[in-house]
Amino acid sequence: MDTFLPIAYVQDQFMPFTEAKISIATHALHYGTGAIGGLRGIPDPHNANQILLFRLERHCDRLSQSARFLHYELPSSAIKQVIVEFIQKNRPTRPFYIRPLVYTSGLGIAPRLHQVEKSLLVYGLAMDDYLSPTGVSCRISSWQRQSDNSMPLRGKITAAYIASALAKTEAAESGFDEAIMLNAQGKVSEASGMNIFIVRNGQLITPGFDQDILEGITRDSVLTLAKDLGIPTIERPVDKSELYIADEVFLTGTAAKVAPVKRVENYTLPSDRPLTERLRTMLIAITEKRDPQYQDWVDTIAFD
Repeated sequence: MDTFLPIAYVQDQFMPFTEAKISIATHALHYGTGAIGGLRGIPDPHNANQILLFRLERHCDRLSQSARFLHYELPSSAIKQVIVEFIQKNRPTRPFYIRPLVYTSGLGIAPRLHQVEKSLLVYGLAMDDYLSPTGVSCRISSWQRQSDNSMPLRGKITAAYIASALAKTEAAESGFDEAIMLNAQGKVSEASGMNIFIVRNGQLITPGFDQDILEGITRDSVLTLAKDLGIPTIERPVDKSELYIADEVFLTGTAAKVAPVKRVENYTLPSDRPLTERLRTMLIAITEKRDPQYQDWVDTIAFD
């Protein structure tokens, strides 16, 4: 059972989460005309009156960009202001996840983006590990990742997640933890809601933007860390068969953080994952503001 934070933001105001309601005729509910964000936050281990948020500016920028696909001009600064106030009103006491949602809030049955009201809502819930840090099993999904010429994959559009939901359930019902989706060219794209990396011969490899992936913020963080550490990195198409013989495979995402993969289909991967663990440990230290080199990635939100 999810434990939701007590205060939500909807219809331009803060209110108790239990009272935050929208109409059954809401346009986005029927047509997937929304865009989501997701942020991780933790209580500051050294100050009970502060919260640490990972890459707040970047998340707000991406949601603002996603909103533009819905013909909604919502400045990043406005999103940030709501999220900061949301944190201050809720005063979380354990690790949590924030879900901002931009959506067509008007009531109507025409599938369109013009002449329909748009809004922002925000809620949150307590969240520890989304995927097991000891390793997950993955299957290759029978569901294909959408193409950017059929859906704007540079945004986190809610309608796109039907493929993710189908893939995730297919994986779970066939005995796996997670799904890996291929694109229309048969190349590895991403997991159901995470980017994917492989390690081969000391090189860190991940599908590029031309492989119909989401421009993941944790993905970007991992690439930056690897380059700063002098780890050879490359963004290129990845074949399905490479997953089976990789030295390491891991998934990245705001909810998943860095999650090692222990098995793909019926191929068991090496249990020794030095690069994965190094990056995972480093990212955790950064989110807890223990790494001075990347302190600008963490925003400190103080309670009033």
